Amino acid sequence: MLLDRILKSLVQVGQLTVLSPGGRKDVYGDLSHDMAQGLRPVTIRLSTKQLRRKIALNPDPAFGEAYMDGTLVFEEGDLWGLFEILGINARLRDGTAVPETGLARMIGKFLKHINQFNNSRISRQNVAHHYDLSRDLYQLFLDEDMQYSCAYFESPNDSLEQAQLQKKQHIAGKLHLQQGHRVLDIGCGWGGMALYLARHYGVEVLGITLSEEQLAVARQRANAMGLSNQVRFELMDYRKLTGEFDRIVSVGMFEHVGAPHFREFFGGVRSLLKPDGVALIHSIGRMSPPGITSPFIHKYIFPGGYIPALSEVLTSVEKSELWATDIEILRVHYARTLKEWRHRFVARWQEAKALYDERFCRMWEFYLAASEMSFRFDSMMVFQMQLSRHVDALPYTRDYMQQPAPDMTDSNSIETAV
Repeated sequence: MLLDRILKSLVQVGQLTVLSPGGRKDVYGDLSHDMAQGLRPVTIRLSTKQLRRKIALNPDPAFGEAYMDGTLVFEEGDLWGLFEILGINARLRDGTAVPETGLARMIGKFLKHINQFNNSRISRQNVAHHYDLSRDLYQLFLDEDMQYSCAYFESPNDSLEQAQLQKKQHIAGKLHLQQGHRVLDIGCGWGGMALYLARHYGVEVLGITLSEEQLAVARQRANAMGLSNQVRFELMDYRKLTGEFDRIVSVGMFEHVGAPHFREFFGGVRSLLKPDGVALIHSIGRMSPPGITSPFIHKYIFPGGYIPALSEVLTSVEKSELWATDIEILRVHYARTLKEWRHRFVARWQEAKALYDERFCRMWEFYLAASEMSFRFDSMMVFQMQLSRHVDALPYTRDYMQQPAPDMTDSNSIETAV
């Protein structure tokens, strides 16, 4: 049986039991292995014989879809327990996954360009698919400021709220802001970063988004904080924008650009920056060579999304004649962020179910757990890339990044989401 051969190869450490129709029971792995310490046994039940073959032939998205539909259920352990077993075993194989066939690579390369053709119309549709979901859903698991990107944990004891505040402070330091600067926030989300920069640094911010839901929340927050004259939010594609800005920040948006549009994106950043301007791009990336988007993620979560290799990004930066003045790799920060989100979401499962349904909740849990696995055990990371048009746009050393925010208001406060 194909699935049996695959699981015998994949699971050497820990214990995975698969129950199939007709009373079949298969056990994989070894709980006595040194690396199995702390791993909980996991038992899954497959509802049909056909599901075994379907998962074996096309595990992504078949495994996630089976969990969503309830045709794969856990008799012992849970979804994260299974991902943890698979992740530990991947480390034993030096992080190598099941090898792709030449045909799979060719198909993936072809689909990569088809699925990432993100013109303005398609980009708007893709954004609506994910970000125009109810704000009540996101408030179930995000921090108070509704930061939907990797947090910055300075210590093991940091709360999610602390880590997200530290992320904003960390980015602000790299922007080297001066009072009165004009700042562009590309993909501003629910407005947290733009409002933070305006409130604590005295800058003027234009935040742009393609999500009508996020736009409404961001404008509402700006009004409530008395910052409407300082921060403006618009429903706009960055490709339609003109003008010049002292600073550009983009957090968690570049993953939606798509590889065919990288040069267009960085060319746009360059044209919107003043000659002495500075940009900071915060994005998910991969430490491995270029790949493809998970079919499950593309179909259900982020259509049009793509996580780039740093080599792809730097090639486009170079062709745009921008200086990469600083690059920082955040490794396990997003794994911790996703763990916090997953725990909060599962704790409020019934509220999420009331907003949507059980299948949606299973889909969302799978997305959060699979994403955490990719940052904890696989090749995913986050990079922060600082860019400028001129070589001398910033101080010679990085000391300026550690300077505290001006005392324009209490810099330790967290802006409350509406």
